[in-house]
Amino acid sequence: MKITEITIRHLTMHLKNPFTTSFGTFKDKEFLLIETIDEKGTVGFGECVAFETPWYTEETVKTCWHMLEDFLIPLVLNKEISHPDEVSEIFKSIRKNNMAKSAIEGAFWDIYAQQTNQTLAQALGGNKKKIEVGISIGIQETVEKQLAVIDQAIKNGYKRIKVKIKPGWDLELIRIIREHFPKVQLMADANSAYTLNDIELFKQLDQYNLMMIEQPLATDDIIDHAKLQKQITTPICLDESITSLEDARKAIELGSCGVINIKIGRVGGLTEAKKIHDLCETNGIPVWCGGMLEAGIGRAHNIALTSLSNFVLPGDTAGSNHYWEEDIITPEVVAQDGYIAVPQTSGIGYKPNRDAIQKFTISTRHYK
Repeated sequence: MKITEITIRHLTMHLKNPFTTSFGTFKDKEFLLIETIDEKGTVGFGECVAFETPWYTEETVKTCWHMLEDFLIPLVLNKEISHPDEVSEIFKSIRKNNMAKSAIEGAFWDIYAQQTNQTLAQALGGNKKKIEVGISIGIQETVEKQLAVIDQAIKNGYKRIKVKIKPGWDLELIRIIREHFPKVQLMADANSAYTLNDIELFKQLDQYNLMMIEQPLATDDIIDHAKLQKQITTPICLDESITSLEDARKAIELGSCGVINIKIGRVGGLTEAKKIHDLCETNGIPVWCGGMLEAGIGRAHNIALTSLSNFVLPGDTAGSNHYWEEDIITPEVVAQDGYIAVPQTSGIGYKPNRDAIQKFTISTRHYK
């Protein structure tokens, strides 16, 4: 395939409910949407998951636009590419900037799947007809509100509940949640808010039968996580610490975790995500697909990735209506009884809602 035209759109969408973590509160999501067209007229889409501010990784919406426009697009525009795996090889000369790389690589995968008359899931090697999904619940204003939101999520059929914790909103919260919901599959996400000085707190959390504690320590750490994992029975899940296949290999060898969360944008694209999946499967490390408050295009890519065999734990890919009054795809992503059907039409399996995209677009730029 040869991409002859690329469009970047800057969108902003208002969340139905504010989403609070240990590093901030989101009311709106700004992001970039990438549209690519090849010489045959096939259209592919990718979504850049970077936030406005660099509080999850160093990337932002603006830095990703800069990287795409000045470096990444010139490397692939009008270049003959036989398979999307080649895109990550082409981008190797550019250090990091994984979310920018992932956005454009995802569009190549969409086109490739369409050209080969496969679903994106099939093109990646996926074998599931439906995926089991959980839900990520932000920090609420009160414990009572937290319990009410969890109760509604359970009634909606979600298979796993993830709650955000931070210092002062952790041990007592989990105790109360477990008291009210003793059997629910529950995990806690710390977003790097703790240090090894908090080992006693994590030891106390062991009693609450959590599926895992996600990224308790520093964002770039695998050594201290290994020390912590040796002292607690609850599996540690690494998120921000895993940005590449090499990170995953080292973490597994050190014993830094029992689970890995794979986010496509964080690791630089579907090709690298699949490599991490395969490594984890070989080493008996279960994986799941994390969320970045994606709109429909990014959510579609997550669904396809989750169809791979070692995604054995429910991910964060909730239905569209959990986040948005209106999504940018048709049909919207629907979670029913804790499952999402993997689309069976070629490409990402959802059609872009052009009217919605236009409504949410702030600015647009075309490249030929």
